[in-house]
Amino acid sequence: MESALAQLVGTLDATRQAREALYVWFHQHPELSLQELQTASKIRSRLDALQLSHLQVGETGTVCVLDNGPGPVVAIRADIDGLPVQERSAKPYASTATQIDAVSGHEEHVAHACGHDFHIMGVLGALEAFAANRDCWRGTLVAVFQPAEEAYAGSRVMLANGVREAMPKPDVYLGQHVLPMLPAGFVGTRPGPFMSQAFSAHIEVWGKGTHGSMPEKGVDPILLASNIVTRLHTVVAREIEAKDTAVLTVGALHAGVKANVIPETAELRVNTRAYTREVSDKLRSAIIRIVRGECIAAGSPREPEITFYDEYPLTDNNPVITSRVRDAFDAYFDDEAMDLGRIPASEDFSIIPDALGVPYTYWGVGGFADWENAPGNHSPTFAPDLQPTLDRAAEAMIVAAAAWLVDEDGG
Repeated sequence: MESALAQLVGTLDATRQAREALYVWFHQHPELSLQELQTASKIRSRLDALQLSHLQVGETGTVCVLDNGPGPVVAIRADIDGLPVQERSAKPYASTATQIDAVSGHEEHVAHACGHDFHIMGVLGALEAFAANRDCWRGTLVAVFQPAEEAYAGSRVMLANGVREAMPKPDVYLGQHVLPMLPAGFVGTRPGPFMSQAFSAHIEVWGKGTHGSMPEKGVDPILLASNIVTRLHTVVAREIEAKDTAVLTVGALHAGVKANVIPETAELRVNTRAYTREVSDKLRSAIIRIVRGECIAAGSPREPEITFYDEYPLTDNNPVITSRVRDAFDAYFDDEAMDLGRIPASEDFSIIPDALGVPYTYWGVGGFADWENAPGNHSPTFAPDLQPTLDRAAEAMIVAAAAWLVDEDGG
């Protein structure tokens, strides 16, 4: 197996220059969720150049099936969308792209401020290695290039557009994310809860408008919203058990336009994170109870409107699958394979394998040599070091997939 794995990974030496150039193209051409037309076209062109068959799933999703005879079926996934962020990384290849947002109609700066360009290249690098070395493995490698992870839509779009029919049912589903909290070149895994469950809430509350000098003639929705914010921030401290972990953030509060006018409405946006369904449900119930209760206490003339959206599932790594990948990482990466704590960010990675009834595991890849001072994902300055991140993303995918596709005799 060691010689077969060395042969697979050795392909990366010969392809490094071309892969770096292709990475720079993806980094400079990010696109918003469900608008990844150039990105999808570039991925498909690369698959064509490698003479690998592929299917379009939805407008911007792609599935490539590399069949190499009887054996396990391993799926590897990359998300492909960018973010409405103006890059300030100072990289010579920094994105200057802009795009009209299909929902708002506004022109937005766009950047790969979450590292999805590395995810694309990790899967493409692994595909190329397995395609070039069919003599040392058996089975089927499936590559899933998924749009719109940032909009919590891509997995569902692919399921609705026939991703089940586009590939044989995998035995295992694998994914990774470039992260700032482990050193460049390191890979980190953990069994069980890995990335948090999340949801957001849009809340609108009503008051009664009046002149700012006559507050007694109205109901102040700004004061009402402020009381809601204060009360919501007690939920984690006073309603969640100390052994559990949760986050509740009020990220926006909008109301009023003039200093001497008490407005009629206020709008809040709330985001939550948790590592169990029970805790997430408790946060949801608390939001509903507190908002309604404060509205009653304020004498609000209307029931509040609470809309939940962007509901991300828990990424809960299968222990058996994760152990197999971790053993492979330990054997290949040695001291650069490490345990990783829970990540408070969220992913839609698990939606497809859960829908297919397939076990999965998801791991992290370090992106910064100066990791202790690295910016977080979604920051305008988030642009991981080109190397060793690019090679390590491909190596990790190869090593993990080979744990199923390369047998102990090396083929």
